[in-house]
Amino acid sequence: MTNNQDRLQKVIAQSGVTSRRKAEQLILDGKVKVNGKVVQTLGTKVSTDDKVEVNGVPLEKEASVYYLLFKPRGVISSVKDEKGRKVVTDLLGEEIEERIFPIGRLDYDTSGVILLTNDGEFANLLMHPKHKIDKVYVAKIKGIPSKTELNKLKKGIKSEQDILKAVSYNIISMDKKTNTTFLEITLHEGKNRHVRRMMEGLGYPVVKLKRERYGLLTADGLATGEYRALSPKEVKQMRNLALEIVK
Repeated sequence: MTNNQDRLQKVIAQSGVTSRRKAEQLILDGKVKVNGKVVQTLGTKVSTDDKVEVNGVPLEKEASVYYLLFKPRGVISSVKDEKGRKVVTDLLGEEIEERIFPIGRLDYDTSGVILLTNDGEFANLLMHPKHKIDKVYVAKIKGIPSKTELNKLKKGIKSEQDILKAVSYNIISMDKKTNTTFLEITLHEGKNRHVRRMMEGLGYPVVKLKRERYGLLTADGLATGEYRALSPKEVKQMRNLALEIVK
């Protein structure tokens, strides 16, 4: 054993196999072995010398990778789709051999910034609601809402079993001739069709939607469908951003 040890669930998450939370459940369910023995104690520490198996498959430690993709409309935010539609990982080059997955999701008809990684710990850090990472959208909506109506976005719009809220909004422009409005909307949560359902609840359906910013990151310099690797500085900044917000 070396002195460089990490908790078992963290090691599993960082391998890209699954999220940290699901890794914890796999351990509790007896699906994880360390050096041939089933381990069901959360917090067990392992080193790089230990042989870890998940569901009978040896864990291969991949180097952590992080990418930003400018997702086009008409692409699924997943690694596979049962209907055979194009998914975000289809847009990445063949030189990327790691088992990467999207952090969160963007709706099929929504474009913009989405992050992909094989680092489950990093993904969980950014997605957890308590970390309150800003997700900034620009929406083109049908109609000219009043400020009184728009203020309801911050109070919450009831949709099915959810209360959908925006952290803030800004009116970019209104066009009475075309009867359309452009809004900038900031969210912390990311429920299914969050912005679209909020605006439908107000009676102003979304015509077009784009996520402009995720935390500190934008798609500036990228064409639709293009991607780039995050720099080590950007990865560190995103980690720090999440951790600072929690304090």
